[in-house]
Amino acid sequence: MPVQVWATWFPAGATPLTLIQGFPLEDLDLSVKGRSPFHFRIRQNAIEENSCKGRLEVDGHRVSWDLRYRSNFRTTMSNKGWIGFSRSPHSDAVFSGQIVLDGEVAAGDPLGLGVQGHNCGYRHRSFWKWAHVYFDGEDGTPPTTLEALVYDMPFGMLFRKVVVWHHSSKHEFRNIEEIAGGANDFTWSFRANNKEGCRIEVLIDGRGASLHHLPYLKTDCSGSIEVANNSCARAQIRLQRRAGRVELLETASGAVLEFGGRCPRS
Repeated sequence: MPVQVWATWFPAGATPLTLIQGFPLEDLDLSVKGRSPFHFRIRQNAIEENSCKGRLEVDGHRVSWDLRYRSNFRTTMSNKGWIGFSRSPHSDAVFSGQIVLDGEVAAGDPLGLGVQGHNCGYRHRSFWKWAHVYFDGEDGTPPTTLEALVYDMPFGMLFRKVVVWHHSSKHEFRNIEEIAGGANDFTWSFRANNKEGCRIEVLIDGRGASLHHLPYLKTDCSGSIEVANNSCARAQIRLQRRAGRVELLETASGAVLEFGGRCPRS
């Protein structure tokens, strides 16, 4: 079953529950490359330009969702024709609609805040780090988001990029210096600066009950690659724009941290 639909529940302070259901390739309805509007449909599950819906029954659990999203910022993290792309068409997404898990209903407008993205490639990279952080705006100011991506490329090279959306302005960083984080420590700490004189120092802490390990099916279905993910991670960012004061942004659960290929066990 090469087409998979995933749903993961992150209960507060408890172990996440991931439900994965497979479907045959011939049931996939995918929009033509480069054509708008985008859609991905498989039976009762679909991702479209501004909405997604689904229904899964796995291991005695039933989950369904019918969501819409809107945003003010989109970005392309990576676009390598010979590798693939990573895009966030809704980086500061506001979600509305309904989710039902085993009869328990969560509904609202807004229902949640976060990110909606698309990734494509002929295979998974052998190693990657990815993070997205959402900070609520205060006193009517727009939210701030940060997205960071590092992965291996041929000939020993690494792709590195960080994009910050702050006060309705985009700040892009390529010069990333890792600060800390061991093989068994599910944290990511780095600093970066750009040509516009903007500096950031970032700490994302994915340790805790919401950290879980998942098998990503390889694109040729020959096996799986291990991935560690915490979608309720903590984060802190120190941001200084040119000749400006240092701003401190913090969130207790508004970050996603994911490592692929080289996964810490704690």
